[in-house]
Amino acid sequence: MPAVGQRISALLHHDAAGGVLLMLAAAAALLLDNSPLDWLYDAILATQVVVQVGTQSIDKPLLLWINDGLMVVFFFLIGLEIKRELLEGRLSSWNHAALPVVAALGGMVVPALIYIAFNAGDPTALNGWAIPAATDIAFALGVLALLGRRVPRALKVFLLALAILDDLGAIIIIAVFYTADLSLTSLAVGGVSAAVLIGLNLAGVRRIAPYVLVGLVMWVFVLKSGVHATLAGVIIALTIPLRVPYSSRPSPLHQLERGLHPWVAFFVMPVFAFANAGVALGGLSMADLLAPIPLGIALGLFVGKQIGVFGFAWLAARAGICRLPEGVTWRQIYGAALLAGIGFTMSLFIGTLAFPDPGHATAVRLGVLSGSILSAVAGYAVLRLSTESAASARAAARQPAKTAA
Repeated sequence: MPAVGQRISALLHHDAAGGVLLMLAAAAALLLDNSPLDWLYDAILATQVVVQVGTQSIDKPLLLWINDGLMVVFFFLIGLEIKRELLEGRLSSWNHAALPVVAALGGMVVPALIYIAFNAGDPTALNGWAIPAATDIAFALGVLALLGRRVPRALKVFLLALAILDDLGAIIIIAVFYTADLSLTSLAVGGVSAAVLIGLNLAGVRRIAPYVLVGLVMWVFVLKSGVHATLAGVIIALTIPLRVPYSSRPSPLHQLERGLHPWVAFFVMPVFAFANAGVALGGLSMADLLAPIPLGIALGLFVGKQIGVFGFAWLAARAGICRLPEGVTWRQIYGAALLAGIGFTMSLFIGTLAFPDPGHATAVRLGVLSGSILSAVAGYAVLRLSTESAASARAAARQPAKTAA
């Protein structure tokens, strides 16, 4: 039994585990939504869930509790990662941040332009311009992890930094472009809650509980304000203390990041994927896949990401703005650019904001799934070939030395 437990623990701690579970959750949704039990899939997600305290209540179907509630935990973790990376991690100095910053900018701009080119004549469809601009961290790193130790660590660092910056861009896009009609009263209470959180930080409060309690109040009122509730998770995360002076204990931020990561990777994101990846394929034709919305999303992810990430990085390096990490080739950067086209979780999420009308859900899911799958397969193939070529070159370089010896 201990051996079985050790194997399960090793499996859960494998870098690819989160991405593999995401794929399985999406596959389960597709299978269930195209089986005789499709009614069950729809019924589960449409179940009304009500939370009421006095006269105040939140009444939403389960799907929206997942998208507006459970995903707050995901964005909270993203906020923690962004703060840590900016203050003490890979993005804390321009020398390390320059390449992923430029690449992330290209990886957001070019996919959006490709989507707009296919949907320029439809004002409603244009709402989805940001869908292909996102990258799914877990999925992309999961595919990269399948290649094992052959991938240079510097390439993993580049892809992680790129994905985190993509998420930061997505958060800004959600805040600016996907905010509904505002309730100033609820927004004011949310603002006061944010001020209290900042005050807790400045006062040196290091216990996690006060931040959680005030953060919960903030989430409720941000949800009711018209600003998307997931932004509350990011704001709360940015107020969590990163450093604890004169103490050897981990900071609240490090504790929360370490504790939440497995919950997000193995519960929050798979549940979101299961709830949002179902597509009824019956009656669909090639014309549905080639419609402007799914085609714009798919090509934005598969073509736009590789052009934007690789092209902007190459141009910036030629201009002397940044340089390649040591031990990383341009072919490997191109493979990482392909993996950046795996939008999946983030793209599906932005799709729910861009098109609240369920009538567009199938088109969005078709585009996201097809673009993400193409990017994953192509990225894996390019990186496998490039790492094998690099390994062969290193072996050939060592051979003459052995012969001479």
